[in-house]
Amino acid sequence: MSIARPTFLAVLVAAVLLALGSSVSAFEGEGPLYEAAKKEGALTWYTAHYNSDTAAAVCAGFEKKYAGIKCNYIRTTAQVAYQRLAQDQKAGIAAASVISSTDIGHYGRMKKDGWLVAYRPKSLSDLIDAFKPFNDPEDMYVITAAGLVLLTYNTSLVSAADAPKKWTDLLDPKWKGKVSIGHPGFSGYVGTWVVQMRKLYGWDYFKKLELNKPRIGRSINDTVTMLNAKESWVAAGPSATTLQSRDKGNPVAVVYPEDGALLMISPSGILKNAPAPNAARLFMEYLLSKECNEIMVKLRNDSVNKHVQPLPGAKSLADVKTIRPTYEEILKGIPEVKEQFRDTFGI
Repeated sequence: MSIARPTFLAVLVAAVLLALGSSVSAFEGEGPLYEAAKKEGALTWYTAHYNSDTAAAVCAGFEKKYAGIKCNYIRTTAQVAYQRLAQDQKAGIAAASVISSTDIGHYGRMKKDGWLVAYRPKSLSDLIDAFKPFNDPEDMYVITAAGLVLLTYNTSLVSAADAPKKWTDLLDPKWKGKVSIGHPGFSGYVGTWVVQMRKLYGWDYFKKLELNKPRIGRSINDTVTMLNAKESWVAAGPSATTLQSRDKGNPVAVVYPEDGALLMISPSGILKNAPAPNAARLFMEYLLSKECNEIMVKLRNDSVNKHVQPLPGAKSLADVKTIRPTYEEILKGIPEVKEQFRDTFGI
């Protein structure tokens, strides 16, 4: 299963890999695992991590480091990725070898349903210590990505002084028709954000937000598209995609909310019926590696590897006031808020 990659994407990936150089690091047992993975030839990765540009760069970096293994990515929103996998499982189709979701609640269900197989990466010691408690104690999934949901805005339409400073500022009537958000029925990032806003401010927060008639996309990354197109002026958006867009010359900026930036931690797991189980294990090692996380940082994502620092001008997660619902709140809350959201916003 192969995904076409546009020319501009190939140029971007090549530039990132060139900037990182060709040095690689090995983990214990890498050689035999690599040889076994090469015999499988390819793996398919279902992912809601990152945007399509970054997912492509991850695969390209993997293919460069492990020549002879093709990395095919299917990048969708978290709910769509899970639904696609559920359809595969019901039909007895073994398509993907690794799944990465932004909805951590999916992993409890996948584990219960017997879709995952245990694997403890040898490179787990490189994971930032603060993320380790979120890993599955039975090694069914590991945190491989992190990010933030922030307040974002179009700088050609909104000054820094007038930009929202806390989440409740999005309720100001001056933003009527000028706010964009994603949909919790599709995006794990948005679902987690909605659960956290409900926890902080109650569902009245969204009833008041509805009065401002926000533009609603599917993925949280749609908010960046709407800001660039001036379809919205302010948004609840992702840090990485917004900063990538700014780096490309678009007039967008981020604000770290006074009431807390939403911390997203996103796991990956190997599927029990993976058609490429050795390549899947090698890919899990790679997702935690210094090489992969250097690619993440170059593309304005946050590193989960303790040895990789953010780019100059970017904030480390350690320096940001963050908020996050518990695993239980996410597991119970996302199905609830999807229904509440549809009732309130009509979509």
